[in-house]
Amino acid sequence: MKTHVKALVVGGGAVGTAIAYHLARAGWADVMLLERDELTSGSTWHAAGLLPLFNMGYATSHIHDYSVKFYKTLEEETGLNAGFSVVGNLRMAQTRARLDEYELYASIAETVGIPYEFLTPAQIRERWPLVRTEDLVGALFHPTDGYINPADVTMAMAKGARMRGVEIVRKRQVDSYEWTGSEWIVRGSVMVERGGNLVPSGETFEIRAEHVVTATGNHAQRTAGLLGIRIPAIPVEHQYIVTEPDPALVEFRKSHGEHPVLRDADAKWYVREERGGWILGPYEFGAPARFEYAVPDSFRADLFALDLERIEQEYMSMIHRIPTSETVGLKDDFNGPICYTPDGNPLVGPAPGLRNMWLAEGFSFGITAAGGTGHYLAQMMVEGEAEIDMASLDPRRYAQGWMTTEYAARKNEECYSHVFILHHPDEEREACRPLRTAPAYDRQKALGAQFGQVNGWERPNYYGPLDAPDSFDHDARSFRRGGWWQYAEAEARAIREAAGLIDATAFAKHKVFGPGATGFLDWFTTNKLPRVGRINLTYALSVAGTTRTEYTIVREAEDEYYLISAGAWADYDEDFLIKAVEDWRAEHAGDWVGVQDVTTQWGVFAIAGPKSRDVLAEVIRDADPATVLSNKRFPWLSSRRIELGMCPVNAIRVAYTGELGWELHHPIEMQNYLWDLLMTAGKAHGLKPVGARAQNWLRQEKSYRAFGTELGRDATPLEAGLDRFVDLTKDFHGKAAMEATGIRSLCVTLLIDGPEDADPWGREALFSGGEKVGRLTSGGYSVVFGKSIGMGYVRPDLAKPGTKLKVMMQNRLWDAEIAPDSPHDPTNARIRADG
Repeated sequence: MKTHVKALVVGGGAVGTAIAYHLARAGWADVMLLERDELTSGSTWHAAGLLPLFNMGYATSHIHDYSVKFYKTLEEETGLNAGFSVVGNLRMAQTRARLDEYELYASIAETVGIPYEFLTPAQIRERWPLVRTEDLVGALFHPTDGYINPADVTMAMAKGARMRGVEIVRKRQVDSYEWTGSEWIVRGSVMVERGGNLVPSGETFEIRAEHVVTATGNHAQRTAGLLGIRIPAIPVEHQYIVTEPDPALVEFRKSHGEHPVLRDADAKWYVREERGGWILGPYEFGAPARFEYAVPDSFRADLFALDLERIEQEYMSMIHRIPTSETVGLKDDFNGPICYTPDGNPLVGPAPGLRNMWLAEGFSFGITAAGGTGHYLAQMMVEGEAEIDMASLDPRRYAQGWMTTEYAARKNEECYSHVFILHHPDEEREACRPLRTAPAYDRQKALGAQFGQVNGWERPNYYGPLDAPDSFDHDARSFRRGGWWQYAEAEARAIREAAGLIDATAFAKHKVFGPGATGFLDWFTTNKLPRVGRINLTYALSVAGTTRTEYTIVREAEDEYYLISAGAWADYDEDFLIKAVEDWRAEHAGDWVGVQDVTTQWGVFAIAGPKSRDVLAEVIRDADPATVLSNKRFPWLSSRRIELGMCPVNAIRVAYTGELGWELHHPIEMQNYLWDLLMTAGKAHGLKPVGARAQNWLRQEKSYRAFGTELGRDATPLEAGLDRFVDLTKDFHGKAAMEATGIRSLCVTLLIDGPEDADPWGREALFSGGEKVGRLTSGGYSVVFGKSIGMGYVRPDLAKPGTKLKVMMQNRLWDAEIAPDSPHDPTNARIRADG
């Protein structure tokens, strides 16, 4: 057994073996995998082995697609049959809304290159007569996926890993991790079986590793404790049953191939064929979280007690959908733990606050995701970044400062029960809310605010009817223009025509200060640093030269800066910022730099619109109130300390909506006072509270890129069309990689002649002459142009304004035209308007 390795993978399930295999395939020698028991002894052994390509996320769709293709190659490489039955996957729809969901997914599938087809009830009945179809409206069929034997595919990947030099050692339990500053010292126990239990033998081991990857499945909470971090991966019970052979299915198989995997999403179950019978796997309400703090030492390849009453409704719906199953007896049943995360996406990437520690935890669809996770995580570790943006899976999307065990457990239970719930793009889940609220929350709620959750914060999405019940937001959701659309449209018009007030308190805010602050930020970001009292927009790059973070930087003094970034990514940004300071000081022998998270100290209101100056003039306190907000005293892209009534405010003249406006950064304890002051003063000027959805539409009219959509780790700022914020005369982190990447695609804004009752969501494929040439990353409605609008990436040769394209919506192609950048107010006359 080696004692020094390049990379150590902890966990021998499907995910761990896939990571070890791909690290070796990517060229890393000295890779080792440790498993505390036997390979596949965690959730892998009792998994149903399904390989659903369907996923509403772009990165996860790529991961699933890679896995399905990769598993088909393993037998040729290793000689081991992975047990892949390519039987297809029939995902049925009982309602038009469900078919809308599938049609939105189909556009995502187009961007990834996943084959699919839509079937009518008559076509389903013709192909698979055992399925009852009279209450269906259609189905989505994936012909290339199916199911696989979890143990066989894991063993095939393990063999492939060994063939590439990976050492796999069983019966080794990790008990501690220690970072020396250059490597990890991993210590643990050699395990033995005694009385059916797995216990430490008394013999220990120590391994030094440059990198460590944890893929510990159900043991993620133990891993979190050893690392001193929080990992919101907690198992939830999952039951499935196996029936005796169904004579009708046996007869069907005499003249047909194997039955496809069936998914009746509206009934919340999957069914697949198993030796002439059926496996039913429901995702019911009420399944409890387990092992919230640790897996008991006595729990190995064990199961929980059954609770079949909990899945009675799903069982009866299977009988309805497959009538011949009614008289078939039950042969076997399982109730085992499957790990979840609050949003259902696994945690894949750097561990928060730690160097060279990588997490691969929280896989609710671990067999489907294992191969792709190994591939893309290996790219991140070996090359610095994956070819796709993995931010949606990044472990740091859950802030260490507020995420707790209770939160994770309750949200994971909700996530389990929501596997087959309609996943509207405007989806908001209710568990564990409200949790983080700014002081003005109750005032906003009283005005009809319907909230979304961003990094735990409650943030108004829009303001609905004052007499609406709390359930209004849920009832208003749709894959088309939902019930909320009319309210967002009115809010967008208010900002374009009068004034709007937006709560942006969730913004991440950091102070960077000290004698090395200027030198560090000049190296860390792409743009010139602003002068004192001024601001700029800038970008921090990944090692691959792609966009890692977007910052608004306010220079408060020579060596004092205030950094504002996306609220959804506060921990992600802070971790990157602190590690970058350490890297810069080590590389440049730089002076001390301080970093302070001040997010919860400052509330933020954004006031915008042609009458926003008039509203502020009502309440500003100054020796010359008539000119304090003028261009001469308060120019665009500058910052000033002002007083609004009794509230001291750090005001920044900038507006994400593209109108005259200011961000008002204020002491959070004074937020209610400032809210009341502004709302009262604004009555005479048509001031309206505005939510995030209208703001998202408005920023697209100005072609403002957003982090997490247009901006991410798969495109450089130059590809995003942000050349004016990149100073190529200076050296900065990631510059050489950015220049070497070149221009693979370009970000554009499109005006779309789409359906009358729907707008794009930012997940749609773009076509030219029948060929896929790009994809949307954002979408919505333009109140200025009276039609749908979107932003996205296309081939560079098609990025010219006036180019005609097609966008896929509702399973058909609609006309779209590339607009000039900033189609609304391209000269910024409205933003610069004087007073």
